[in-house]
Amino acid sequence: MKRVLSIILGGGAGTRLYPLTKLRAKPAVPLAGKYRLIDIPVSNCINSEIFKIYVLTQFNSASLNRHIARTYSFSGFNDGFVEVLAAQQTPENPNWFQGTADAVRQYIWLLEEWNVDEYLILSGDHLYRMDYRQFVQRHRETKADITLSVVPMDERRASDFGLMKIDDSGRIIDFSEKPKGNELAKMQVDTTLLGLTPEQAKKQPYIASMGIYVFKKEVLIKLLRESLEQTDFGKEIIPNSAKDYNVQAYLFDGYWEDIGTIEAFYDANLALTRQPQPPFSFYDEEAPIYTRSRYLPPSKLLDCQVTESIIGEGCILKKCQIQHSVLGVRSRIEAGCSIEDSLIMGADFYQPFAEQQSSGEKGDVPLGIGANTTIRRAIVDKNARIGSDVQIINKDRVEEANRESQGFYIRSGIVVVLKNAVISDGTII
Repeated sequence: MKRVLSIILGGGAGTRLYPLTKLRAKPAVPLAGKYRLIDIPVSNCINSEIFKIYVLTQFNSASLNRHIARTYSFSGFNDGFVEVLAAQQTPENPNWFQGTADAVRQYIWLLEEWNVDEYLILSGDHLYRMDYRQFVQRHRETKADITLSVVPMDERRASDFGLMKIDDSGRIIDFSEKPKGNELAKMQVDTTLLGLTPEQAKKQPYIASMGIYVFKKEVLIKLLRESLEQTDFGKEIIPNSAKDYNVQAYLFDGYWEDIGTIEAFYDANLALTRQPQPPFSFYDEEAPIYTRSRYLPPSKLLDCQVTESIIGEGCILKKCQIQHSVLGVRSRIEAGCSIEDSLIMGADFYQPFAEQQSSGEKGDVPLGIGANTTIRRAIVDKNARIGSDVQIINKDRVEEANRESQGFYIRSGIVVVLKNAVISDGTII
């Protein structure tokens, strides 16, 4: 894998994940109480022995830069690195990244300097665990110019994705972006060709792109230099190259979730609490997910009732009820609170005298969640200050709302409390 360079696409403005992306790049959004989305593809690379990793980003990249700089430093005895390449203006190209392919094109002068055989192009906002060694091996065995990682898909979800058809050798011969009706039926393929059992193939007769690609080095450089007007890999570059190049499909048959929307992000986090077997586990010693070491104290629970939940390190919980929720690092929950079906992201710092402080000065709402507060079906972003006797329950069953001036949004019926928001005592949302 020394001959592979990994390029992680940090995504655009992350509008579908707003307001979680208001102050941070999409790959820097916190996940599972202690990780960030970028930790998933970077950890998959490290576990696959791919140590040359670039992350391309252009929006709100400060916290992403900080996280990567503090988390991933390889020893001086190998040439491994994880580096952020942010969009920049040059005399040749004064524009922002116009799409996934354009982002790579703008840095092709740097990427082609590396003495590698393949470029592995990944997405920065997916939750999955994958050994890229097998992916690259399949690419080499089939003498492919481009290989796409695909997931089998049932009819119910198929029209949400870019689908493809393959011939008997696994070569991709046709693409269709989010087809419906008759167009969808035409995209059915025999997925036993990629290794599914006949029973599985009957249930999942479609294959969808994961947005993960392996390119031969010279093929990627040629495609990007010849087609300057094409800015996107999935919609333009790859479909247009299928007839002239050997484009192969590689089947990934594990858990994979595109965390592109608030609802998908919320569901993926809470699914981690599922028993007995969550769809994705962070408890795999063979392929750990790495993140920043924070050296926090253990969590302290004082007379609490906690069911089906994940509690990050460094939390202080007093006489509260936590049910089917994820609590991030340094979360502080006061007595009488009830938290249900929620994601609390925690805090970046402790206030002074964190252990004994139960209420702030008069009129001052301390960091964390105040006494006798109820939170249901919500996402509370980092460093939020929620007062006492607050109810965050979406009492009017609103589906979508923008209350930025009041410190929250509602997306798909989920209340999202903004980072650094202050919700005063007695508020009802």
